[in-house]
Amino acid sequence: MMPRFYRSGFLRALRAGGFVLLALVAACAPAPKRLGFPSEWVASPNFNERRPSYVVLHHTSDDTADEALRTLTDPLREVSAHYLIARDGRIYQLVDERYRAWHAGRSRWAADADLNSSSIGVELDNNGAEPFPPEQIEALLGLLADLKTRYRIPTANFIGHADVAPGRKVDPSALFPWRDLAQRGFGLWCDPPYLPAPAELDAELALQLLGYDLSIRDAAVQAFKLHFVQSDVDTGITPSDRDLLHCLLQARTRSREEDE
Repeated sequence: MMPRFYRSGFLRALRAGGFVLLALVAACAPAPKRLGFPSEWVASPNFNERRPSYVVLHHTSDDTADEALRTLTDPLREVSAHYLIARDGRIYQLVDERYRAWHAGRSRWAADADLNSSSIGVELDNNGAEPFPPEQIEALLGLLADLKTRYRIPTANFIGHADVAPGRKVDPSALFPWRDLAQRGFGLWCDPPYLPAPAELDAELALQLLGYDLSIRDAAVQAFKLHFVQSDVDTGITPSDRDLLHCLLQARTRSREEDE
């Protein structure tokens, strides 16, 4: 128990100042970012932290988690992610979720042209030519479940780096188990055989409706096939791909209804 004379002094200080304790707490908090020329600071309580709308998944292209950590924490490389998941399932947090990590670069998904600002970036310790170990995927599923619950991230908004940067990035690779994630509620997926798409279906419009940037059409098609077909990624849109696009659009509509 606090001695009486300490208690009385502490209470006098609170009565005298009223804001002593608050001042001490404020002294430990980071200074607010302010205008670059003279202005008056009047703090408002009416704000909240950013709420990410997407999760963007990557593979590191490195051979070990230690290599990836060195890259993701090197100030000269100017690249980061919120999380790194090692091959053995260990999860490293590198950036506060409230802040903008530098993981997506030049990117676009639907109307969003700055995925760094609207997403959580998750790097998977993988060189791009190897399967993703079960321990790593289980850890990822746990992380995604937590993020989806806390931020109410829509099912369709769990996407890959290649999806948002077609022609520039190809991660995660065609070995990534998107189907397993979709079965747990993270992303879209359709299994063949697909129902035939309507004859009037416009494949390019369907790609845009899913979110793909068609400024480089062939790259967008490759990114789509890397994610949802995971084979023959260098071919164009086939009749089967049209049926798949139709199925995915229907799945997206259902997921939106379920998310509401």
